[in-house]
Amino acid sequence: MQIHNGGPRQQLDEIVLFPFDDYSLPLQCGVELHLEGHATPCGRTRIAVGLGEEGSPDSERVVYYGTVHRVGDELWMWYLGQGEDEGWFERVCFATSIDGYNWHKPDLGLVEYNGSRRNNLVDLNQGTHHVQSCVVYYDPDDPDPDRLFKMLFQSRKYASSFAAAFSADGLTWHEPAHNPVGSWLEMAGGTRHNGCYVVCGQGGSHAGGVRQLVTHISYDFENWSQASCMGMRRSNVTPRSPVAGSSAGEQIHLGASLWNRGNVIVGFYGMWNGHPSNDRRLVTMDLGLAVSNDALHYREPIPDYPIVSAAEDGWEELPHGDTLVNYPALIQGQGFEQVGEETLYWYAPWPEQSSDGVRVASWPRDRLGFLRPFPAGRMRPGQGSHVVSAPIDLDGKTARLALNIDGLGDYSAVTVEILSERLEPIPGFTAAECIAPTTSGLSEPVVWLRQDALPHDLGPIRVRINFSGVRVEDLKLYAAYLAAAGN
Repeated sequence: MQIHNGGPRQQLDEIVLFPFDDYSLPLQCGVELHLEGHATPCGRTRIAVGLGEEGSPDSERVVYYGTVHRVGDELWMWYLGQGEDEGWFERVCFATSIDGYNWHKPDLGLVEYNGSRRNNLVDLNQGTHHVQSCVVYYDPDDPDPDRLFKMLFQSRKYASSFAAAFSADGLTWHEPAHNPVGSWLEMAGGTRHNGCYVVCGQGGSHAGGVRQLVTHISYDFENWSQASCMGMRRSNVTPRSPVAGSSAGEQIHLGASLWNRGNVIVGFYGMWNGHPSNDRRLVTMDLGLAVSNDALHYREPIPDYPIVSAAEDGWEELPHGDTLVNYPALIQGQGFEQVGEETLYWYAPWPEQSSDGVRVASWPRDRLGFLRPFPAGRMRPGQGSHVVSAPIDLDGKTARLALNIDGLGDYSAVTVEILSERLEPIPGFTAAECIAPTTSGLSEPVVWLRQDALPHDLGPIRVRINFSGVRVEDLKLYAAYLAAAGN
């Protein structure tokens, strides 16, 4: 299947219509967008990966400039650890989990630290160079078994220009002969989109300062574009005043971590809010939401909305009694995963010298935001609240539709109809023939009187979702899923 939403033409087994993706759901009437931010309870968000024991390579700091991937039945995390070394010296550590909340640090036996190999250090140059960030890519379908895992990392070895490494098991890494493969880049996320590798961070050679979201691309992971795409920025654009100093103003820290859902890329970026005085100690930093349909150009559904708030995230008492930097700020790493009926995301405090562990934020599956219909009194006569998707080619595939929806009841209902690309009703798939879900849920199937799936020969279609009822404002549409039959 393909969707005509401004992104690349690519074959997809599932198309996800998120409410905050107005390129995939461009036509809207009588609805408004709400985002569901993760707010820390009073005290501190649960630490998923904490400091190691005394003498371990992560006994002083656990920094999440790293990555989480699902590998088989496990979640694997690569993160940065700081031990009792002199100065700033971080190495890549490894942990595993089943549920995303409880993590195990295995004794890998690969790298000697403090006179012992009983630690969870991966073998990246035997830990001889400080690593500032790493983004891991997992390619289980790569024909070369030695490149199932790929990494971009920033290290003192290459004066912070980004370098590549490859691994068969994600633990022992080998570099290509011509590292570094890119220029200076402080990275947070990466993905492979339509056959192209993308890395996202802050850097590049663009006007308006360094802290803006940029991406570099590659098709073989070794030859990366020297030029980068400036995908989004928050300052130095009218009507805002230019940033007066390197730490002042509204900026984007480390680009964004990326969640590739096929027809849309969901990104969490560092929402750097610098004090006008340019005093770096007064920076606050929540994590914001940005979306893209081409993995290059990003936009904020609701500008400056904190999707993960730094407020009250353990900042009443900092590690090691440090009181010089005490304003709430977070760092993002690469890693979104669906675990059971939850969407999980990992992050940590900033600056890294104050990071005592990786936190985990959670939502009910895919419930990062919703469209809510207007009450009837706000609608004009003859109008009904509804949304219409961008054109979708089924490309000869039978497909099924489901809704992630809340608020269905005796006084609020939903129907779905399938239209032609030219907005004409298709017989057999009208609203009158729709057997819509009547109970709320994370994936409620939609069927019609004579069809439980969309036939392969419908041609380009649009999905129209209608909201009705005397309590229509109770409805919350979190997502619609169009999946090829069998997926």
